[in-house]
Amino acid sequence: MKEPIHVAQVIVNHTSLQMDKIFDYKIPEHLLETIKEGMRVMVPFGMGNKRLEAYILNIKVVEELQYSLKELLYPIEDEAILDKKQIKLIVWLKNKYLCKYIDAIHCIIPAGIVNIEKKVLHLIEEDWEKSIGSKSKNQIELLRTLKSLGGKATLEKLYSRLAIKNLSSMLKLLEEKKIIQIEYDISSRVKVQTQQYAKLNLEEDEIEPIINTLKNAKKQREIILFLKQHKMCTVRELIDLLKITRAPLNSLVNKGYILLIDQEYKREPYKNIKFESLPKMIPNIEQKEVIQEITTYIQQDKTKTFLIHGITGSGKTEIYLQLMEETLKKGKQGIILVPEIALTPQTVERFYGRFGEGIAVLHSNLSEGERFDEWRKIIEGKVNIVIGARSAIFAPLKNLGIIIVDEEHEHTYKSETNPKYHAVEVANYRGKEEGAIVVLGSATPSIESYYKGSKGDFSLFTLTKRATSATLPEVEIIDMREELDQGNKNILSRKLYALIEENLKSKKQTILFLNRRGYATFISCPQCGYVVKCRRCDIAMTYHRTMKNLQCHYCGEKEGEPSICPSCGDSQINYFGTGTQKIEDLITSYFPQAVIGRMDMDSTSVKGAHQRILEDFKKEKINILIGTQMISKGLDFPNVTLVGIIGADATLNLPDFRASEKTFQLITQVAGRAGRGLEKGKVILQTFNPEHYSIAAASKHDYSSFYDEELNLRREFLYPPFVQLIHISFSSKNLEEVHTISQKITNNIKYILKAKGYTAYDEIVLGPNPAIIAKVKERYRYQVLLKNHEVPYTLLKSIVKYLLIDNRQKFVPARVTVGIDIDPLYIL
Repeated sequence: MKEPIHVAQVIVNHTSLQMDKIFDYKIPEHLLETIKEGMRVMVPFGMGNKRLEAYILNIKVVEELQYSLKELLYPIEDEAILDKKQIKLIVWLKNKYLCKYIDAIHCIIPAGIVNIEKKVLHLIEEDWEKSIGSKSKNQIELLRTLKSLGGKATLEKLYSRLAIKNLSSMLKLLEEKKIIQIEYDISSRVKVQTQQYAKLNLEEDEIEPIINTLKNAKKQREIILFLKQHKMCTVRELIDLLKITRAPLNSLVNKGYILLIDQEYKREPYKNIKFESLPKMIPNIEQKEVIQEITTYIQQDKTKTFLIHGITGSGKTEIYLQLMEETLKKGKQGIILVPEIALTPQTVERFYGRFGEGIAVLHSNLSEGERFDEWRKIIEGKVNIVIGARSAIFAPLKNLGIIIVDEEHEHTYKSETNPKYHAVEVANYRGKEEGAIVVLGSATPSIESYYKGSKGDFSLFTLTKRATSATLPEVEIIDMREELDQGNKNILSRKLYALIEENLKSKKQTILFLNRRGYATFISCPQCGYVVKCRRCDIAMTYHRTMKNLQCHYCGEKEGEPSICPSCGDSQINYFGTGTQKIEDLITSYFPQAVIGRMDMDSTSVKGAHQRILEDFKKEKINILIGTQMISKGLDFPNVTLVGIIGADATLNLPDFRASEKTFQLITQVAGRAGRGLEKGKVILQTFNPEHYSIAAASKHDYSSFYDEELNLRREFLYPPFVQLIHISFSSKNLEEVHTISQKITNNIKYILKAKGYTAYDEIVLGPNPAIIAKVKERYRYQVLLKNHEVPYTLLKSIVKYLLIDNRQKFVPARVTVGIDIDPLYIL
């Protein structure tokens, strides 16, 4: 009877669309007991058998092969890097978002995590042949190979040279016998950090006689006596504590009395911060009801999604903390997602204050080394709580019990790069697959989430009271048209100016919100009307005064500040529009006695800047904080009694169906920063559109009326939650080509729909149209929007997959880039 054949089904680590498929490789007989699902392996690929890295998604066993298969070469690590849950998640991401397998894999295993550690074997016993005897042929072969390589080789190199079964177990045995030593070598930018430790290399009864021989070496005696008491100490601490140089320590090392040992230590992003203890609060009636209901599901190991709609300051964070406590009691683990890096330090502070150790932090502002160490802490099971921004949803916790998504409505939870996943959708998937509960929280839930809550798809809770005795701030709308009519051309209304002045006198803090960074939004010539635009994009460049240059916020292009008009040569250049830098200058000139802080992408580009600005504001070193949307949510400062919303209309005028929702959310969230302490807060909302329903509802903290109005409009014009969307973008350096190809794909979609019996395809397929910003990075852009109006969404996805994934080479030339966004958040 023939032996069954083991076949590894792999995804090759390559971004080419043509290679985005599962490839079969035969597993060599000597690796049958080593190779596992989820491993990274090297495989020969293509006509030239180029060696490529690949991930094993499945191993199948067949009686015989229908065609000849190449053999995989060897494993890169001796353990799987993906578990079964992660493999299943990769397949789900691929099918849900129509992305490439490798893009999904790179979500699960972020940059800097793989291609990092390599096992390096050192031959340390020269007379090894006596130790193992002549019967251990495989061990002899291995050790001779290692010796021929200079007594040092990576595990990868040994696998490529040897065909030995159970190589991993053999290495462990040889290490136990102290014939070889296994170390870890780092082959990328990220390094395992080590510290040098000193320890005595003396038996207890040897110490006293040796000290007596060192009567004239006072410093050496001090070192030995110190290490006798403390056993082991870092060399740096030893030198600092004993106030010595390296010379006496080196002398003791040379004499063999002391050993120097390198040991790994983990980089801790928050190691220098002392977190104050955060006592457990007694919940009010509304909070208690939520905690009790969700705790029942935690205790019974049930899975469900809950939406907590709580006004700003209603104590959602305390609910999260108490639910996490219940989860930990069950021996399970949790993930807390926050939408902005700015919120991470505050969330970390609260969770550290309540739970102490066992917390990992993941966000883009960490260095590669810090992220690498945090990820390894999770893999090694040293943490039970992971806090982070969007990508933390993929944290590899083994016993997940709860996922909390704070400010669930935020657009930052949607990825703008492939795969274009939404963290809330991934959270719901992981919750169902891993038996965890999902808790979504927001003062302004997304229309889609609230709709699911009202229909019963999610369990909906509403918190109507602030957790403390504080009340919601009073919001006063200032019609800026009237200010202009009355001769006030300043960016601040007279009312806001007076209240800032009053706040400064009473030593209270103020937040000023403007969702536009930079100094001036565009530069124009009054003589000929020329507007300075980006050479690579169809967008006006923004003037940044601190850097004295113009910047494109789409491609990053920079150029110097013009002194004359580039078109007509006129020397009069006007600066139009207002950004946070200009507001900062104006406020400084208006209130020279005030300490001003600014928080936007420019002021927080340096590592740790978020934390420093917020810490200064918390300690009341800053009187007025000016910022973009990164200050609009989650921040809790009791001394803030005034919030000024300077440009409430900025998002309202965007040509996007979610513009009103975004405006309502921003105003409500920013307004919620005021009056969180004992004193009542005040919000000044400056607008040119005071009658708009989103602004009127936000001024009254009235989510229900906004939701009802917005839902009716969405129903009438067929937008989510009543339909699902697919956004297809095309870009090319050739305008005619991108228009032709987008039209060709649109015609094919309509043709297939008609063939399937859907004749009203003009209501399903919108476009092709030029994108709102028609050119970015020297590439012209067109877009097509698909709605599943009276047509199955699965059919639309299958049509897109057929035309733009399975047969892209047939329909789209390589010069044209295609982007597919399933359930897009914006269609700009």
